[in-house]
Amino acid sequence: MTETIHLPYLEPWDWQQFHRHFALRLLPGVERLDLRGYARTLRLGDARGWLGVSAADDRPALELTLSDSLRHASQPLVARVRKMFDLDADPQVIAAHFAGDPALGPLVSAQPGLRLPAAYDPFEQAVRAVVGQQVTVKAAVTITRRLVERLGEPLAQAPTGLEVLFPTAQAIADDPLENIGMPAKRAQALRRLAGAVAEGALHLHVEDGADTLVRRLCELPGIGPWTAEYIALRGFGVADAFPSADLGLLKAPLWGADGLTAKALAERAEAWRPWRAYAAIHIWDNYARGG
Repeated sequence: MTETIHLPYLEPWDWQQFHRHFALRLLPGVERLDLRGYARTLRLGDARGWLGVSAADDRPALELTLSDSLRHASQPLVARVRKMFDLDADPQVIAAHFAGDPALGPLVSAQPGLRLPAAYDPFEQAVRAVVGQQVTVKAAVTITRRLVERLGEPLAQAPTGLEVLFPTAQAIADDPLENIGMPAKRAQALRRLAGAVAEGALHLHVEDGADTLVRRLCELPGIGPWTAEYIALRGFGVADAFPSADLGLLKAPLWGADGLTAKALAERAEAWRPWRAYAAIHIWDNYARGG
């Protein structure tokens, strides 16, 4: 029998924001999306299975369901899902922080429910970030889908649309990644990242602080500050991560026709600490909407 776990949050919280986020990045077989819910395959230690999330109709909460293979691990999975959907944020505190900013204040006031979507698996997000260097989100998803088709592991007794586990670090490190659609240098950077994670030379966590993770990532060939900050933001939901060289942040209509330089944006963002990632979410939304 499937157990439903309710995960409450402080309103406002907008399912449509997460639906748009997942719809742009969906990996078929690994993830499934419908109008009211999201599901994905996952590993947790030696366990394999899937989770599903939907917005509750009768209360400000998400409803989490787990495959039988993961029922024993509900506590760590609840923590991960709360981070994925940013359920522990206090939108009033964040809105108050930006209220006096002439650029961000109106954006946050107009959409106080925007949250910080984060990945289930930081390694998967790191792969997506490296693949996504200097290409569109659509192109990055296409390449990542090819990785899944080539190197993903089948999930036994899986529901329709959730038949594949994202490739392991070892599988990516061992594959030449030829004919996958990436330049050779980027493929090499991805294999080095995967190799470092597989060997235990790189531990993807923020227990020592996000700055430490960013520094360690930047020590790897082919990974610069944008990629490292993006991994901190999307891979871990770090509230103050800020990829100041991101094109969408620099070219958002908010800044006018000429946009901003990365240096100017980084300087302006100092006033947004310790919530710079939320500033990024609102600026990306401004960019996506065209104003």
